[in-house]
Amino acid sequence: MSCRLQPITREEHLRFVTARPSVSHLQVPSWGDVKPDWRAESLGWFDEGGVLVGAGLVLLRPLPGLKRFLAYLPEGPVIDWRADGLERWLEPMLAHLRARGAFTVRMGPPVVARRWSADAVKAAIADPGARRLGDVEPTVREPGADELAERLRRMGWRRTEPGGEDGFAAGQPRHVCQVPLAGRSLEQVQGGFNQQWRRNIKKAEKAGVKVVRGDEEDLPTFYELYEETARRDRFVPRPLAYFRRMWQALTAEDPDRMRLYLAHHDGEVLAAATMLTVGEHVWYSYGASTGRRREVQPNNALQWRMMCDARELGAAVYDFRGITDTLDEDNHLLGLLRFKVGAGGQAVEYLGEWDYPLNKVLHKAVSLYLARR
Repeated sequence: MSCRLQPITREEHLRFVTARPSVSHLQVPSWGDVKPDWRAESLGWFDEGGVLVGAGLVLLRPLPGLKRFLAYLPEGPVIDWRADGLERWLEPMLAHLRARGAFTVRMGPPVVARRWSADAVKAAIADPGARRLGDVEPTVREPGADELAERLRRMGWRRTEPGGEDGFAAGQPRHVCQVPLAGRSLEQVQGGFNQQWRRNIKKAEKAGVKVVRGDEEDLPTFYELYEETARRDRFVPRPLAYFRRMWQALTAEDPDRMRLYLAHHDGEVLAAATMLTVGEHVWYSYGASTGRRREVQPNNALQWRMMCDARELGAAVYDFRGITDTLDEDNHLLGLLRFKVGAGGQAVEYLGEWDYPLNKVLHKAVSLYLARR
């Protein structure tokens, strides 16, 4: 099959992605509105009969002082990644973006390579000989993933490695934690929790923690906790304006695209989180909590309510998003991995992000600059 690529309208793009059971929230048209420093464009692939068979949200980031762009398709594009002749899909995209002034194209094929069950991850954490998830035999190797990676390499694409000289700092997480919901009752989902999780949910219920849905007016309350979390965990917080823009853009596209949840106890909000939904996939997006009254376990209560609502929405997957692939006890992110896997989550490795340098000199220069920064 030969594919014709051209820009499409937001409406065409939205119809295409919402007709599919699982598309990343980073590949819906409204996500471009969340990123004002990038120029967004919707691209469509058409078959010989003129039917739209693929779509992608591409974000163009200009280089200061130059009419050249980094073109980025986060967790996309949405095409048939298993099709023969992948070149017929990707070469028209590269040609189009080269004409638009891109010096590098980055994409994140939404293709799973390996999965580890919660039990396998727990065993790996306890194994002193295992340093990384990659050292551990996966529970499932997805067929065709290794062959796809090799095809991309032969076409000139290079996998982006975090901190490597060969690319920009990695964008989206390669490893995530997902709780399967399809075909499972809430009792079965909770039955997959470890003892600590089940105990903490009961503690929260007994202590009177109430989890409620918020709206845009509650974003400042969420943000206050988010800033406290940033100070505690030593990361740079996004501004409140980012979350307001995110709320307005996503809910304008679909009222359920973004939700806000708040965990109350004795008149105080102790934890809050945002949840994103596209089709049958639900993501825990941003979380925030105070260090006060942790003994009433608001975070477990919050996540359990979000999982319950995700299942009610018809979700097949509740996605905790990024996890570390290190199993080193000295790594502060290991505690977060334990928390997420404790909810019965699988560790899932995607194919990762890939770069295609259209201008090798500019690509190398910008890569080196960002690596040093």
